[in-house]
Amino acid sequence: MSAPELKVQDLAVKDSKGNWLVQPCSFTLKPGIALSIIGGSGSGKSLLVQAIMGSLAPGLRASGEIRLGNAVSSAEDAAGRRPWWGHTLAMLPQEPWLALNPSMRAGKQVAESYRYVSHAHMGMAQAKTQASADLDQLGVAAADGKYPFMLSGGMAQRVAFAATRAGGAQVVIVDEPTKGLDADARDNLLTVLQTVLMQGGSVLTITHDMHVAQVLGGDIMVMRDSNVLEQGPAQQVLENPQHEYTRALLAADPEHWPPATPGQGTGKTILQARGLGKRYGAHTLFSGVDLEIHAGERIAISGPSGAGKTTLGNMLLGLVSPDQGSITIAPELNKLKLQKLYQDPVSAFAPRLTLKQAFDDIIRLHKLDPATLPRLLARLKLDEALLRRLPSQVSGGELQRLALARILLLSPALIFADEPTSRLDPISQQETMDLLLEMAATNETAILLVTHDRMLAGRTMHSQIAIQRA
Repeated sequence: MSAPELKVQDLAVKDSKGNWLVQPCSFTLKPGIALSIIGGSGSGKSLLVQAIMGSLAPGLRASGEIRLGNAVSSAEDAAGRRPWWGHTLAMLPQEPWLALNPSMRAGKQVAESYRYVSHAHMGMAQAKTQASADLDQLGVAAADGKYPFMLSGGMAQRVAFAATRAGGAQVVIVDEPTKGLDADARDNLLTVLQTVLMQGGSVLTITHDMHVAQVLGGDIMVMRDSNVLEQGPAQQVLENPQHEYTRALLAADPEHWPPATPGQGTGKTILQARGLGKRYGAHTLFSGVDLEIHAGERIAISGPSGAGKTTLGNMLLGLVSPDQGSITIAPELNKLKLQKLYQDPVSAFAPRLTLKQAFDDIIRLHKLDPATLPRLLARLKLDEALLRRLPSQVSGGELQRLALARILLLSPALIFADEPTSRLDPISQQETMDLLLEMAATNETAILLVTHDRMLAGRTMHSQIAIQRA
């Protein structure tokens, strides 16, 4: 059965003061067709799809009209679109940790969508069987009996996608669906999205990954600073972009960056690890890992989702205890000089405190120079006005850059950067990595980078170590 046509007319979003967050825009998503929205972090992409769903944060107001098949809804009538959720229209939000229930095992969350949302009205036994099959198809069968906090970011993303699709909706909105996924997992998920299209469904994707937009085809819409700058067939936009900003986005892909200079850190040893191993129950995550990090050294950690890359980094920072082996940190360094840039920035900030309070607290506690913060924000192209907001009121890309600014305030000796640019558009990614590498070179800061982007690792790091699933 084909999906109903989604038609958006003059859809716009304003804040409580009447400022435009999304300028009026219109588009039509036809059955069997994909629409990829690309553009700068904070440009309004996520707000646009939240307005379509009717899930905008309090204080934001949508205007315009949304048609789904024969159903018509004014954008202001968010409650009127609730009956569409899951059955006809479904959305995978940008942060899987916010989409999953932390107190429920992954398989059961997917099964409940089949049991209570799907038109199939399955019994719980059948729903659990189908949920297990879906997780297996996405390459995360091992997640079935685990809680979200036990999953890697990439695994959580695929579990959340399975739960989103279980309701049977033919119009699917996915916000950064492939962030944090290795190449194989990304291609697997893209195959699922292509299957949705071949079965007559439609897919609206927000992505910073130009490979995703190219593979899905259909149409592309480019956004910047709340405006739609360009839209058209994917091949036309990617191969012959008309707007200068679109050309800059494509040119900022890591494949166009100059390669990193090979070599090792020239400074003293910061940390030594010998024979590290970690188990969870009967499962061995990794074993026999040896590592030595010097001041100014830049090392990439690669490997498939769930192989233990984040666990290894957490172990080196003292956040997780090894089951085997030992870690020695230079005696003159305190733990404050070992910092982590989290894969999911929402987990790095207190949700009920404004961002200004978070920064004020760290500046006061560690007696830092307050004048440093505005300079860092300017380098990261962040408006100081963002600090008045709660973490939930800024985009994922903005929050990630704010997390980096907070770490750089502390002049760390080692930064464990866990997928630090997976939420950033190519231009912001390049600018952020340039700043990170510049600060690291100036202060002889070592960087341990987790990334699934082999090109990014090759262009920025001195060396790489690979971890495979045990």
